[in-house]
Amino acid sequence: MPGGGPAVVDTGTRGPVAVRTGPPAMSRLLRATFNSWKGFVAAARSEAAFRQELALLIVSVPLAIVVATGPWKRLALVGVVLLVLLVELLNTAIEKLADQLTTAESPGIGRIKDMGSAAALVALVIAGLVWITALAERLWG
Repeated sequence: MPGGGPAVVDTGTRGPVAVRTGPPAMSRLLRATFNSWKGFVAAARSEAAFRQELALLIVSVPLAIVVATGPWKRLALVGVVLLVLLVELLNTAIEKLADQLTTAESPGIGRIKDMGSAAALVALVIAGLVWITALAERLWG
């Protein structure tokens, strides 16, 4: 069966039995991890915004330890930066796909790209608000 899912095989009197076809689960996991890494590297090589947000992540981890007092607050501070990276990856994927469809000016594709950019902005605003709140609490709380 395509995709490595279970195939149902009729064994006669015992009834149907599911038999897994395709590569083992660990092999699929390793391949998926490798493909994810390739996407991560491609985004870092081609998108300045993604590189800036990676730098922000590198700075945010030690800064979260200094700013936040508890593990959940530290996780939230780093987590919102990871959210920004996630949305930027999706935005980049949408833009690259749109560019593959056509290089001609298209109002519809332009709006789609603008929506992806707006999503990235919303993620940045959320991250900014969380960090401002944590810094205010640390300084005046």
